[in-house]
Amino acid sequence: MAAPLRGEVLSLFRSIMRTARSFTDYNIREYAKRRTVDAFRHNRSLSDPAEAAAAFADGKSQLGVAKRQAVVYSLYAPTIKSVMEIQRS
Repeated sequence: MAAPLRGEVLSLFRSIMRTARSFTDYNIREYAKRRTVDAFRHNRSLSDPAEAAAAFADGKSQLGVAKRQAVVYSLYAPTIKSVMEIQRS
């Protein structure tokens, strides 16, 4: 297996973060963003091409899961905003 290119990895990161922003619930949105950043930081030091390719494939599958979950959560979004989302006037 060939290791993914830097551009492919950055594109995957941006796609996951874009999907994370689409969650309507504050807690889930922040969890998805935090989990993404943590996973990419953890896998930053991978030097074995096979491990890097496996981590990239796992990231692509997680992107698919996140997209499906964003759709489901948008159907059942809470009507009341979280305290963290309320803007001061």
